[in-house]
Amino acid sequence: MGSGEAHQPQIWCGGGRSPCRVKNKRRSSMDSLLATLKTVIDALGPTVLLPIVIFFIALILGAKPARAFRAGVTIGIAFIGINLVIGLMFTSLSGVAQAIVKNTGLHRDIIDVGWPSAAAIAFGSSVGLWVIPIGIVVNVVLLLGGVTRTLNVDVWNFWHFAFVGSLLVAATGSLADGLIAAGLMAGLALLFADWSAKAVQEFYEVPGVSVPHLASAQILPVAIAVNWLIEKTPGLRAIQMDTSSIQKRFGVFGEPMILGLIIGIILGLIGFYNAGNASVVTQKVLSTGIDLAAVMVLLPRMVKILMEGLIPVSDAAQQFVRKRSGDREIFVGLDSAILIGHPAAIASSLILVPIAILMSIVLPGNRVILFADLAVIPFVVALAAPVCRGNVFRMIIVGIVTLAFGFYIAGALAPLFTDAARAAHFAIPKNASLITSIVDGFMWVPFVVVMLVRTLGMGGLAIVLMMIAGSYALFIRNRAVWERAAGASVAAEAELAVATSKVRAAE
Repeated sequence: MGSGEAHQPQIWCGGGRSPCRVKNKRRSSMDSLLATLKTVIDALGPTVLLPIVIFFIALILGAKPARAFRAGVTIGIAFIGINLVIGLMFTSLSGVAQAIVKNTGLHRDIIDVGWPSAAAIAFGSSVGLWVIPIGIVVNVVLLLGGVTRTLNVDVWNFWHFAFVGSLLVAATGSLADGLIAAGLMAGLALLFADWSAKAVQEFYEVPGVSVPHLASAQILPVAIAVNWLIEKTPGLRAIQMDTSSIQKRFGVFGEPMILGLIIGIILGLIGFYNAGNASVVTQKVLSTGIDLAAVMVLLPRMVKILMEGLIPVSDAAQQFVRKRSGDREIFVGLDSAILIGHPAAIASSLILVPIAILMSIVLPGNRVILFADLAVIPFVVALAAPVCRGNVFRMIIVGIVTLAFGFYIAGALAPLFTDAARAAHFAIPKNASLITSIVDGFMWVPFVVVMLVRTLGMGGLAIVLMMIAGSYALFIRNRAVWERAAGASVAAEAELAVATSKVRAAE
């Protein structure tokens, strides 16, 4: 294991043995430029940065300035609304989760510090300084080369690429390893986005969109494998728990709003049964129920506003491409926050919260105590919904399998996670010897990359590159088969056309 500090290789002049001052000066200027860019992006934040990015991209693609401006502002407003609703869900779920953990008296030596901490570590690392230009270059090269169809405007979430890179810097001491890994992760995210795009567009009714959010996309092959096993298992394959069948069976009690209320009340009772006297318990339980009912209603409506702003950009992208390369589609890559408003995603996630806490107690050899990141489970499971056709039962099984592996992955990666945090000058909680998060500490992609590089060095990165390139080749050659495995149906194109026309008519 490395020391956690990035190794800064010196640059030598010709055959001499003294550092090249000119190159170091240029490098210093580049670092200053990147640091300034990073500071500006951090200061603006995603809800301000995204409308600006959307506006300029729409202009470049040929949209009229007024339409591009309106699209950017609308998308910014939608994401503010989405974030407000997600904030409500996070506040409610975090309170319940912390209460449940406290009630169990659970103690572990690896503490979940949450995704904001992981993002701060990633952007604060030596890789974080470079990840945005690297991600943009990888996207442009693959897009112009016809390898990907996704234009990733979700710049803020490039931190997932930097996180993998920062783990490698902690493991090997090599900044070069970290930067290469970040670039490879940017390419992998685009592959996942293309692979799931048709299924996402059909199931979530978001035409022209893909999701290059690496933390969410990693569940895709797991969901496909688990769903296949369920299909081959008599009894399990007959269980149908999608939200439409639940609503038919239970009437008003099966509606998403009432379902959120019921699940919220049950979670509230589990967490707050001993929070005080009867009035205190009643207030906390009912507040949790109403909060989650509100989430079930408001999130889908925020996504509709988002789509209103996105349609002009998507149309401009398609026209831009058709003028230059025929009928090739271009998808606008967005944050997976646009997915979690579906009732199946929320319902399965809420049920998984107490299950995840139970797993942290009963799994043999587990060292992780979940705390801050339980509320991000909707982001983890959302891309399983198209694969499972919205079957909540299957999504829960997929979630259990993902989290079960995740606990052990987190245990293996926690030392590097903690080293990367120290290198980024992140304040480790006083009561924690090691730290992690569900995002990205539980995910299989960072684990595979780190294990390969620690075992084989640069050869490990070469293997990762070959695996990604091979997957792209197989996907492009068998696109329809891969898309159907991810949940797209044969009738996806016709249904998407209808959905697109509905959104345009609502403008």
